[in-house]
Amino acid sequence: MSARTIYYLPGAGGQIHTGLGQGLLDRGFDLAGRETRGDFKLLPFQDKIDLIARDLQSGFWTEDARVVCNSFGAYLFLHAQAGMSPFPGHLLLLSPIVGHFVNEDRMMGFVPPRSDRLMELAESGQFPTPTKAHIHVGEEDWQSHPDAVVRFGKATGIPVTIVARRGHTLGKEYVGNVLDEWIRASRAHTRVFVDVCQRGTSRIFLTRSCRSGIFAETTPHTIAWST
Repeated sequence: MSARTIYYLPGAGGQIHTGLGQGLLDRGFDLAGRETRGDFKLLPFQDKIDLIARDLQSGFWTEDARVVCNSFGAYLFLHAQAGMSPFPGHLLLLSPIVGHFVNEDRMMGFVPPRSDRLMELAESGQFPTPTKAHIHVGEEDWQSHPDAVVRFGKATGIPVTIVARRGHTLGKEYVGNVLDEWIRASRAHTRVFVDVCQRGTSRIFLTRSCRSGIFAETTPHTIAWST
């Protein structure tokens, strides 16, 4: 697959070539991926993740490959990743679903298939963590709850940015800035992601040295832990 092609998994019902996908097209990239709609939506859960795993291994299993996942698309990717060796390329997860969620105020909830598996694998040390992955989630997101995402990030060692005053939709300007920095970082083949939110929109940012494997404080809005 061409280095100009990004593998993109949008959220449930989302389309590859609209929204975030359009932002990637505007930056000169081609797109491949799966949409959770139509025939793909009707497939059993295992068939969905098997297809995604096959896509990745056949066309995107290189150190310079780029994968972007949003919401439920990230949930599908993480389940596919759970059955493979760590993805070697650059991975960006936006508002990822990592398990079930309930919002009592809205009287809404969602229990996806195998809703506890990702956290169980992560906290038992069995999740095959990609080495160049980054997560962004909204502070007020009740679907991709930041507490659950930070818990998953801490267990796997994936850097997590919590975006202040944002919900499940992080906003076009914020996501655009993240995409630009992520693309620059992936072109430089760096494993240290730079916080693009220097103006206080990011409350927590976790990053990891590519050599030490130790989390370290890098900005005034950073918390730290060691793996």
